[in-house]
Order: sequence, then C-alpha cells, then structure tokens
Amino acid sequence: MSNVVTLNNSSPEIQYLCTKDKRLEKVISMVGEITYTVHTDPYVFLIHEIIEQMLSIKAGNSIFCRLENLCNGSITIDSISKLSDAQIRSTGTSAAKVTCIRNLTNDISSGSLNLNALSAMSDEQIIKRLTLIHGIGNWTAKMYLIFVLNRPDILPFEDGAFLQVYRWMYKTSDCTKTSITKRCKKWKPYSSLASRYLYRALDYGFTKKEFHLFK
Repeated sequence: MSNVVTLNNSSPEIQYLCTKDKRLEKVISMVGEITYTVHTDPYVFLIHEIIEQMLSIKAGNSIFCRLENLCNGSITIDSISKLSDAQIRSTGTSAAKVTCIRNLTNDISSGSLNLNALSAMSDEQIIKRLTLIHGIGNWTAKMYLIFVLNRPDILPFEDGAFLQVYRWMYKTSDCTKTSITKRCKKWKPYSSLASRYLYRALDYGFTKKEFHLFK
C-alpha cells in the first residue's frame, strides 16, 4: 500500500468537509490539492517530535539534524542507545528531552512498548499509552496519530500552528479547548484532514493577510 495520499475536491472526505464549514471550504479552495507522505518510521518521528516540543520548526529541525549526524546519518534504537546523555545534549536539546528520548528508547528496547502494535489500538488507547512515557504529552501523541498512523479524526487543539490558523480563519481569540471542540465538531469524522489544510494554509503564508470569506 502506498504511503502517499492525495486530497482534492474530488475526495469524498473533502467534499463532506466543504458542505459542513464554509470557512474551511474557503481555506480548502485557497490551498487546492494537497499530497502528503505518511511517516514510515515511528521511532524516528517520535524522536523528532520530542525534540521539536516548544520550539520553532527551524530550531527543532536543526537540533534533529545534529542528532542525526551524531548517529552517523541514521537514528535508530541502537544508535541512540550508544550515545551518552551528554552527547545528546550537545545537539542543543534540553536535559528533560534527553530523559524523554531515553525513556522512549528504553521502553522499546525492553519490549514494554511495541510501536507496531499501536496501529491496532483506538485513538484514545494510543494517547494513553504514549503519554505514559514521561515527557510525552497529548500534543506528541496526537502528532503521531495524524502523521504516522494517518488517523482521520484527530483535533490538535494543543498545537501552536493549528491555533494560529484557527484564530485567523474564525477571527477569534478564544482558543479554549471547549470553544475549539464545539466549533470544530462539524469536522468529524475528518478533523485530521481539515487540520492538514490549516497547516498547509500556514505553510503558504495565507495567514499574513486578513481572512475574507467572500472575497
């Protein structure tokens, strides 16, 4: 099965979303067709997300690349296990994140966590299992659900990039969980797909200009 997914106006899911939310429909029309690749290495993805927590994409990628270089170009359980905490910290990441990386790696090495087995679990079960690892929170778990498992109905209201576009699209400063969940309920069961269009709108720089529904 291909891990490349294309979404456009011919996709039933996108047609559904457009009938449910006029503002989202406008964003979808602005963005156009999107193609994305589902991540195939869950361990590497989680390492990257741990590093990127509370950082800009640019800063997170820089640190991740340094770690990759320390691992001779290939981040694996074995290559991370061979590094000392001081070596991982030398990439510019925090002591807390080093501990989280170590906890994740040890859980997998010991057999306590089987990432491949997560795909058979529900969204809620996966979030509960991943957040048992100290340092991994709901944000990281939701990113895993969206970008690794390609789960269709995840609403990432903890994510700064999502919130930036949400405020712009709805012209609101109310970004409470209750408000977002209520307003975006109409996206179900395709909240992840809607969110992907919000992310792409940010990537394209659309939020730099005021949102106009009918312009």
